[in-house]
Amino acid sequence: MTRVMLVSVLALSLSGCAAVFSKHPVGNRAVPQPAKSVELNRYLGRWFELARYEQGFQKDCEGVTADYALRDDGKISVTNRCRKPDGKISDANGKAKIVDTATNAKLKVSFFGPFYGDYWVLDRAEDYSWAIIGEPSGRYLWILSREATPGKVQVDTLIARAGALGYDTAMIRVTQQP
Repeated sequence: MTRVMLVSVLALSLSGCAAVFSKHPVGNRAVPQPAKSVELNRYLGRWFELARYEQGFQKDCEGVTADYALRDDGKISVTNRCRKPDGKISDANGKAKIVDTATNAKLKVSFFGPFYGDYWVLDRAEDYSWAIIGEPSGRYLWILSREATPGKVQVDTLIARAGALGYDTAMIRVTQQP
């Protein structure tokens, strides 16, 4: 009897987890796919975060930047930086690898040893002045720009583009840049 109860509890627990993790914030739409290929050398460099889906690891972060540089081993170094409310700067250093070499738009990023998460460049400007980043689950979204403060019209246009990709714009938090 105990074994049957244990199996039942495990089955219910796993099905509950599946329900939580299968919920896609972009609704019933298909997972957004990258709209354009990425020329890696043009994508490298400094980006300013204009807006994001709020995440625990970015709690109370403003003035967020992301710096990408090519490493000797062919991977990409990633340095994310933010300013906390007390004025202190917080850095997160990681690495990325391209997983779709046909487009260079799908990468995996790691900040914790062997654990990698998806990082997809879903859309970008022709001149690489902005980019919209997400991943298959739809739980993460970042809107990046080469300018720290490109103006409200540009930010609103990019948020609308994220909405057109299927993201819930009510969940988007605009990042304050100095």
